[in-house]
Amino acid sequence: MRNIGLNILLLSFALGVSAQVPKQCSAPPEYKHARLVKKYSGLQKFLSGEKVYYDCAEDFTPSGGRRDAQCVAGGWRKLTLTCEKKSCGNAGDLPHGEFQYEGNSFIGEKAYAVCNEGYYLKGLDYIICKKSGWTSDIPSCEVGEATCPPPAMARHLVSSAGAVSVHRVGVSVTFTCSQGFQLDGAQSIRCGAGGLWQPPPPQCRPAPNKTLSPNKGTGGCRVPVNTDNTNLADRYIRKTLFASGDKVYYVCDVGYVQAGGSRHRRCIEGQWTPLKLTCQRKSCGSAGEIMNGEFTYTGLEFGDKATAVCDEGHRLVGKATRNCLSKGWDARVPACEAVVCEEPSTVTNAEMRDHHEPQYTYRTVISYHCRAGTLIGQRNIWCTKDGTWSNSPPECREVSCPPPNVANAYWMRAQNKQFQERDILSIECVWGYTMSGPSSITCGHDGRWSPRLPKCTPRRRLTNWRGQQAS
Repeated sequence: MRNIGLNILLLSFALGVSAQVPKQCSAPPEYKHARLVKKYSGLQKFLSGEKVYYDCAEDFTPSGGRRDAQCVAGGWRKLTLTCEKKSCGNAGDLPHGEFQYEGNSFIGEKAYAVCNEGYYLKGLDYIICKKSGWTSDIPSCEVGEATCPPPAMARHLVSSAGAVSVHRVGVSVTFTCSQGFQLDGAQSIRCGAGGLWQPPPPQCRPAPNKTLSPNKGTGGCRVPVNTDNTNLADRYIRKTLFASGDKVYYVCDVGYVQAGGSRHRRCIEGQWTPLKLTCQRKSCGSAGEIMNGEFTYTGLEFGDKATAVCDEGHRLVGKATRNCLSKGWDARVPACEAVVCEEPSTVTNAEMRDHHEPQYTYRTVISYHCRAGTLIGQRNIWCTKDGTWSNSPPECREVSCPPPNVANAYWMRAQNKQFQERDILSIECVWGYTMSGPSSITCGHDGRWSPRLPKCTPRRRLTNWRGQQAS
């Protein structure tokens, strides 16, 4: 019986000891539109009472709730932080026109500019919602009809435009060179939106003479002239005379591809049949994807440009602009790297709550706490988009308040020379005086009594009907 009692006692002691071991939490949970400020190992354990902090995921912004989640008795309290997708809202007014929205103005969506009748669009016909707001290149609606000025004419260059001083959007102009010269560039250019010729006008370079007249009476043809965006195939360059019935073949100009029609024309009794070949500008497609940034385009075809724009808090590494050439986009896709803040000042007695290893990139948050004293300054600082910290690190100070010297008053606690933060005193006026103000005051974190010190003023004495003073 003695052994049984001893075993029961030992078992009870073991159960009591095991019951005292606090329950721990495993890795904190993940949420759809939120992310942990600090990453944790799946094997890491957390004691009851410990907290972890969340922030909204990229492209989302806080709309309510608390950022922390706490480990309680082996389980995590549910995160109350709510995040909603960032929106640029209304793009504002477009004088003499309006914006037509692609969706709800969320990041990545476009608002298209449409001008009223009698006005034309100047600039790109859309703006994009980015993290920093709508793109700054806002188009405008100008009165009248969009036009391009006369194209710049190089020496020996002949234009089909003649003496026309302005050209409407969509109008094409064809160029040829004077005898003894050949084109260097696109033979046909088009007046594009914003009053710009696309691509730029060509130039003329010296070339062998290839336009000799045929012998009279042969019914032959001279070397045919190139037409819009087309060139005579190279194998005919040295030939100066074509017999009746001969065929020649054309190719599309540099940067253009065949869009229809026939590539040949025939010499019949000294005249060339019409060329039905149509060529259109070659498309380069997407200029590529940029992590933490994107391209803005003047277009996707030959002669157009793509410009890289980084998201807020990121800087461009590489060439910003890519050009659509005959073989595709030139240069390489640039990168957008997060800005980095220098290590925060260590001239402080406040301690980091969670140690962060450099680098300190954009949006990195550092929290501070005090082992003793009161934290003076911002508890949390973060790396801003400019590569600077939002605030200087806080400090820990021992805060005390002086004795509350109120005339004609007293308090019951010891007559200390200094009082600590959160000390509370109850003040009473001596006999014959009345108190105005709070009777209970607290030593605040700034070393001042809160809400304020009271005052003790003499009571007014009353007189009876005989004119005698009453106490």
